Amino acid sequence: MAISPDTKNWTWVLERPCDECGYDSRRIDFRDIPGLVRGNAAAWPAELARPDARDRPDATTWSTLEYGAHVRDVFRVFEERLVLMLAEEAPAFANWDQDATAVDDDYAAQRPDEVAAELVASAETVAAAFAGVRDDQLDRTGLRSDGSAFTVDTLARYFVHDPVHHLHDVRRSGAASR
Repeated sequence: MAISPDTKNWTWVLERPCDECGYDSRRIDFRDIPGLVRGNAAAWPAELARPDARDRPDATTWSTLEYGAHVRDVFRVFEERLVLMLAEEAPAFANWDQDATAVDDDYAAQRPDEVAAELVASAETVAAAFAGVRDDQLDRTGLRSDGSAFTVDTLARYFVHDPVHHLHDVRRSGAASR
């Protein structure tokens, strides 16, 4: 059974804590982002090595493997967005349909060990990109396809919620509703 697309606008995580995972972007300093990304990525290989990593807990919830593939791709997409923001004035980001990507790339059929390695590598790339941002670049802007405006600083704090939340999801119940 297909999973219903996530149509929520998660930008609210810049204004208040997430009741589900506890992430509070208001308490995150930009310079903490690389360490948060690396720490999160370091936890995924063990989750993806679980014997039940391919199993969906129910018909409407991704498996740990699918969440891991999604997080890997989140790292890649946000590294691209950061690079774009640093290179261009107020770029518009191409729309990324995470649900279509999950189907098109067949997340459920990927190898957990490969996803783990790719996730860690992608995390290191995006962490290094954020670590390289100078203070005078923090206010550079970019626009999501729905019109949401970000600075480099708010993009970073918004972005980190996704891998934090999904690691919480898979640890809470093997995988949980999106």
